[in-house]
Amino acid sequence: MYNGLIAIWKESGMTSHDVVFQLRKIFAMKKIGHTGTLDPDVEGVLLVCLGQGTKLVDYLMDGRKLYQGEVTLGIATDTQDASGQVIDQKPIQVAIGDSLIDRVLSGFNGWIDQEAPLYSAVKVNGKKLYEYARAGIEVDPPIRSVWVDYFKRTGPSIYNPNQRTQCFNFEVSCGKGTYVRTLAVDAGKKLAYPAHMSKLERLATGGFNKDQSWSLDQLRVLKEEGRLDQAVIPLEVAVANLPRYDLSSEQAQKVQNGVLLEKDYFDILPDPYLALFEEDRLLAIYQVHPKKTDYLKPYKMFPKEEG
Repeated sequence: MYNGLIAIWKESGMTSHDVVFQLRKIFAMKKIGHTGTLDPDVEGVLLVCLGQGTKLVDYLMDGRKLYQGEVTLGIATDTQDASGQVIDQKPIQVAIGDSLIDRVLSGFNGWIDQEAPLYSAVKVNGKKLYEYARAGIEVDPPIRSVWVDYFKRTGPSIYNPNQRTQCFNFEVSCGKGTYVRTLAVDAGKKLAYPAHMSKLERLATGGFNKDQSWSLDQLRVLKEEGRLDQAVIPLEVAVANLPRYDLSSEQAQKVQNGVLLEKDYFDILPDPYLALFEEDRLLAIYQVHPKKTDYLKPYKMFPKEEG
């Protein structure tokens, strides 16, 4: 039984569920779950939780994501990416200046309202939006507030005089629930042109990046060599960004019993969580009690396993 995380480099053409299915065979265990879907056409880092690591799914999903990709101006698709059908075209007669593109992109920084794309798994009345879209049923997509650290161009834009289109590479750092393809479409609207996200790659998520990730083929080799544990990120490393408190053995016993603890018990406060350790082993994550605000309550417990 493995407990922890693994950073997978998901290849294009695979669903996130496909990755989990393969990992269950490689690790010979069922308790495995991913921390946020990557579209099949997108390559990138997919964080997968193993064993007790599955308790960290919600926490890790709240982490920052880093993407790089390409926006194409002049053409819009129904899925907002390159896999969809063209639904709108507007020839670009004169190349758009990069300075104007930069001003538009910077306008997306901070909190923004974003309409969920029709081809997405966001639910309305119990059904996913893409189910309505495929059935040809019109529905109002929900609008959500999402956070964007930055949305910036990373190279000179390229104007295609034959197709009358223009594309540019970008990088975006954002929070949970942000649809990057919708950013591409909305940027096009502000530039007065239809647009779609023509390429996308996720470079990092939840504090783990491409350099720390493994392909499924690499994991199969590690399994043959009996070295699978080398790819597993321990629970203790997974919560390294949280405030940490080291418990005495007496304190650890109380925590293992899941009791409420007074804030004054600690010299450090949750932000919004507090990782509690005993002898470098993660015992629990606590948070401020929603009603008894002078107390901390268990958020996630990590009991020691027998054997």
